[in-house]
Amino acid sequence: MGIFAAIKEDFVNVYNNDPAIHSRIELFFNYPGVWAVSWYRIANALYKRNFRRLARIIMGINQFFTNIDIHPAATIGRRVFIDHGTGVVIGETAVVEDDVVIYQGVTLGGVSLVPGKRHPTIKRGAVIGAGAKVLGNITVGAEAKVGANSVVVKAVPDGTTAVGIPAHVIEKGRDKDPFSHNKLPDINKEMFEYLLRRVAILEHAMVRDNKEILDQEIELENIYESFIKAMKN
Repeated sequence: MGIFAAIKEDFVNVYNNDPAIHSRIELFFNYPGVWAVSWYRIANALYKRNFRRLARIIMGINQFFTNIDIHPAATIGRRVFIDHGTGVVIGETAVVEDDVVIYQGVTLGGVSLVPGKRHPTIKRGAVIGAGAKVLGNITVGAEAKVGANSVVVKAVPDGTTAVGIPAHVIEKGRDKDPFSHNKLPDINKEMFEYLLRRVAILEHAMVRDNKEILDQEIELENIYESFIKAMKN
């Protein structure tokens, strides 16, 4: 596929990924991610033809207008959609395959100064949530989802969901709707619920087997409440 055919496909792809669009005029004023990818395709073609300085200048100008930083040497497939786009960074050796959705504030960055492949590979159909950081030469699998503000430093298998800092894979499979971020599990909430239930079980066992300990705890609670009242007065 030629450059301009790919750019045309990028513009048409907006209608498949954003229900907020209502006219073609909006494409020119409200979709910096589309423009950033379009200019990248031109710069990437120049970069491959060894016009590297010109390619970098083009992407520098693009960054000024869109606030999206894409290295012209990165590899970006077809129908990649950068939604809103502000603050997105895609490094030199990053690979983004077809039909990937990237939200604002995402970084596909490196963790090494050693030359070679040092940025992530995002496989076909993956969704990278707002503010997520995917770092190093790792792979986010096909149809996988990375939750908003997660920091991914290890590979994410195909069709799974990863959330947290650092990110952990917590769910096999995901909703087919890339916008369903509200369905991501809350790993911290689930852990706290587990700990609270565990403590409740232990307390129940102690109360049942150690009435003397319970009496001492009640006495300490009374002393604490008296102390708090005295402080308030």
